[in-house]
Amino acid sequence: MSGKNRLNIFPTRMALTVMKTKLKGAVTGHSLLKKKSDALTIRFRKILANIVENKQLMGSTMRDASFSLAAAKYAAGEFSNSVIENVSNPTIAVKMTTENVAGVHLPTFEKISEGVVSNSQELTGLSKGGQQINKSRESHIKAVEALIALASLQTAFITLDEVIKITNRRVNAIEYVVKPKLENTISYIITELDESEREEFYRLKKVQGKKKKDLKAKEAQKDENSANKTIIEPASVQKVKSLIDDEPEDAELLYE
Repeated sequence: MSGKNRLNIFPTRMALTVMKTKLKGAVTGHSLLKKKSDALTIRFRKILANIVENKQLMGSTMRDASFSLAAAKYAAGEFSNSVIENVSNPTIAVKMTTENVAGVHLPTFEKISEGVVSNSQELTGLSKGGQQINKSRESHIKAVEALIALASLQTAFITLDEVIKITNRRVNAIEYVVKPKLENTISYIITELDESEREEFYRLKKVQGKKKKDLKAKEAQKDENSANKTIIEPASVQKVKSLIDDEPEDAELLYE
């Protein structure tokens, strides 16, 4: 097996356990990342649909705001300098919050307050065109609200796009690089361990056979030695005369 498709590791039982644990973690991580990618893709498509809808709405809103501004200028004359001089506080304030979608924090913009119109601004267009100026103000407030919503969607769209690309790269890396390497490493370790077990079994058989052969040789030598002892003839034993037999017999004593 080529070393390029597996990890360079010494094949042991402990290494096999570690590789199996890593493979299990890789499978679990791949499943979680796949689910995360699917959830983000669903939200991405929903945001894309909302962007298309808001852009179409933005066209009509900005058109109405432009027409109302033109009507107000036609009715009241040039009043932009007066408005700029009388502005002290913002009419609309925006707050940025985050929304958690599958572990991804998406920035969202919300309109939190609408400032009170000052007295000087209320007096703008008092002589002529006051109604058209109020209509233009309301139209531009709607346009700003639409811009805030569109900006929030566009920011979330860009963020989701980057996160989905990163998540898909991780999913592909685990599926096509990490998992095959771990599986090949596990197969390599199992093959090497099996080969080692076969070699050990063969060695034990050879050792056992050698011991049996030596034992048989010893038993044969022992039997041969015992047979040689039984074949040897006993030495001739000379008869030893008894000292008693050699003594002359005493003459019988007769007492008259």
